[in-house]
Amino acid sequence: MTEHGIDRSAQTHGLSPVPILLRFEAAAALGLGLAAYAYLGFSWWILAASLLAPDLALLGYLGGARAGAWIYDLAHTYVAPLALALVGYLIDQPWLMAGAAIWTIHIAVDRLVGYGLKFPTDPTDTHLSRLAARPGRA
Repeated sequence: MTEHGIDRSAQTHGLSPVPILLRFEAAAALGLGLAAYAYLGFSWWILAASLLAPDLALLGYLGGARAGAWIYDLAHTYVAPLALALVGYLIDQPWLMAGAAIWTIHIAVDRLVGYGLKFPTDPTDTHLSRLAARPGRA
């Protein structure tokens, strides 16, 4: 076990399914986000212009590593856009649902290219980088 409770002994015996499953999960979220956005009928220019907006959460690092990691992670979990989509649906505001779709697309693309939730130790120390840094891997 490591300091974060990850048991690396099971990862030394062949390819772990965890990173593969996380990529499939991200691909599914990306597909659902794109489908929802297309269904809502908003301009694709809006999506392109606002796709990186969740990365403004990186400004949380101005308050230190612990605050930065918390703020970044809160902005990069699927829970927040799901809540926004639910509120948008309940109050019949399609623009909130479109924002949730864009947010979901952003998170999914981040996961697909290897950006994960951050530990307060270092901004490059993520849940995905720890998975990739298994024994026997570069």
